[in-house]
This record gives sequence, C-alpha cells and structure tokens, in this order.
Amino acid sequence: MMANQDRTIITNDYDPDKLAYDVFLSFRGEDTRYSFTGFLYDALFRKGVRVFMDDEELKGGDRIAQSLVNAIQQSRISIVVFSENYATSRWCLDELVEIVECMELKKRLLVWPIFYKVAPSDVRHQRKSYAEAMAAHEERFGNGSVKVHKWRSALSQVANLKGWSYQTGLVVFL
Repeated sequence: MMANQDRTIITNDYDPDKLAYDVFLSFRGEDTRYSFTGFLYDALFRKGVRVFMDDEELKGGDRIAQSLVNAIQQSRISIVVFSENYATSRWCLDELVEIVECMELKKRLLVWPIFYKVAPSDVRHQRKSYAEAMAAHEERFGNGSVKVHKWRSALSQVANLKGWSYQTGLVVFL
C-alpha cells in the first residue's frame, strides 16, 4: 500500500476556509502576462476561483513585497508558470523560494508547475536560458551566494513536481 502523497496537512493554526486565495500565480510578466497566464487567470476567475495575480511590473533592485509574501502564505495552491525568462527575474526567484518554504515548512501549499515553452529538465538542471540567468545572478551576487543557492534549489525542487508542459498549443500532463 502506498503512502498518501498529499502535501496538505491541517494544523491547529490552519483553516483552509479562511485563506484569502485559492490560487497564487507566479510568472514572468514579460513572457506570459498578456498570453498564457492572463488567459489562465481569466478562466479561473470565471469559474469563481479566487486568484492572486500581481498586476504590477516589479522594479529592478526592489525586494519582494510583503504583500506578495502574504498572498503566497494565504493561498491554497501556487501555480508556477516557468517560461524562458522566469529565472532572469530576482522577484520571480524570491517568490519561488517563498513558495517552496510554504510547501515544505508549513506543509499546506500545493504547488503545480507549468512549463510554458520550456523543457522541465532545462528548469530542473538550469540549462539553456536558465543556465544563462543563473550565471548572471552568480556574477552579480557571487558564486558562493546563499541567495543564488536557494534560487537554484527552489527551481530544481519545483521542476521535480508533477505538472504540465505547454508547447505551442499542446498541453501534456507530466
């Protein structure tokens, strides 16, 4: 008999009915805001799903806003839309680290990755555009940077989860 793989654990301080959002969308705005992620948001919203989708373009050099951290912590599910330029954004990577921490430490956030026109293995092993982005981050923050290590680890962890791959009109459940 297999053990239950569900990551959701109800604790005394966790009441799923009191969460602000059903879904938190993590995505690179320049890649998918007005295409895939925008359409996903609209479809979920029309079905009555409470979705958090940041509508602000985040400024370079800024730290992840506390409102985004709160939205992640107050969501049942996080859908991470990995796209070509996702890893170039420090904001996206900081969100991803927070998502992984909520998934692991608080044991109450389900995480569903979508690989939008990128191969899951390229995200998992940081190849192609992900290799270039991480090399640029290492150049900026240093090879031994704890921050870059956390980003790499979060990318690998989420890319190892069961998710979906979207390649120009074809959706494949992984």
